[in-house]
Amino acid sequence: MAIEKYWNDFIGWLQSGGDWILQVFIVIFLALLLNYVIKRLLGRLQVKLEATKNPWDDSLIDALKKPLSVLIWILGVSFAAEIIQAKTDAVIFNAVQPVRDVGVIIAITWFLIRFARRVEQNIIKYAREGKKSVDITTVDAIAKLVRISIMITGSLVALQTMGYSISGVLAFGGIGGIAIGFAAKDLLANFFGGLMIYMDRPFAVGDWIRSPDREIEGTVESIGWRLTMIRTFDKRPLYVPNSTFTSIAVENPSRMSHRRIYETIGIRYDDVNKMPVIIDNVKAMLRQHNEIDQGQTMIVNFNKFASSSLDFFVYTFTHTTNWVKYHEIKQDVLLKIIDIIEQEGAECAFPTSTMHIPEAVRVAMDNEK
Repeated sequence: MAIEKYWNDFIGWLQSGGDWILQVFIVIFLALLLNYVIKRLLGRLQVKLEATKNPWDDSLIDALKKPLSVLIWILGVSFAAEIIQAKTDAVIFNAVQPVRDVGVIIAITWFLIRFARRVEQNIIKYAREGKKSVDITTVDAIAKLVRISIMITGSLVALQTMGYSISGVLAFGGIGGIAIGFAAKDLLANFFGGLMIYMDRPFAVGDWIRSPDREIEGTVESIGWRLTMIRTFDKRPLYVPNSTFTSIAVENPSRMSHRRIYETIGIRYDDVNKMPVIIDNVKAMLRQHNEIDQGQTMIVNFNKFASSSLDFFVYTFTHTTNWVKYHEIKQDVLLKIIDIIEQEGAECAFPTSTMHIPEAVRVAMDNEK
């Protein structure tokens, strides 16, 4: 009897106009249920797609999850608000439709931005793992341009949806752009400096660069539209405005094809007769060295009468450009040169002075004794 009474009361409440509350409850419940089901489905699908080599599919699912969840709630809440509006005729609910439209545009824009970012991250990840041969700097530049384009397009569509004239906004932007250009000339200079870096590509992320004009040297970690971040060799971050690179010379040792060994070695004047043999043996050693590029310039010649030595120089190039390996090769070459000098009975020279005393002075000194 109690159950029947409550049921009759519930039916009477619905017939008296309380059905809209039930409708709102059902809409919110369905939105919650749909959001839960889609999250579970997308989560399982993402796990399967992450095992593939395609950088697009898992990026799409990962970028879609949160915006889709927000979109479901926007549509669900707006539908519930329309039910309430039909019952109450409250003025505030007149804003439901434009808010819903703008919310949908924001959700779509958010999804596209997340998708562009995820694709960029996956491509860079595969490039660093050696799975794809791409230029990281180019990928970063294209991704930034795509995100900026998406945000501008989404903003213009949202303004049009709210009833604002896009042509008026663009005209105002053109006039305001002139004023902003004068007020923010340094910012624009850095922006165009970054654009020139992306177009000319004098260096890329990961390159070791240095400037003979400024105290700039280190590894490029990021190239932004305003600043380039360089990690110096003592591990400090160095932030350089992009406009700086339009007025200075930049060396990029990371793109060198070889490394050069250029050393001057001196032997004693007493070993002058052994110089030709030493030079020939050093040349032979370099020609047989596996780490020396035989296709590049190789010079070993006597070239100077120094104050305390007879100097010959070694000029050659290594195959490797790796800084650490280069020094190991250079050390090996120098040690072998020392061995060649010693094998010929010669010695490396060091600064010495010889004093010549006239015979008369020597006799006078002997008489005093």
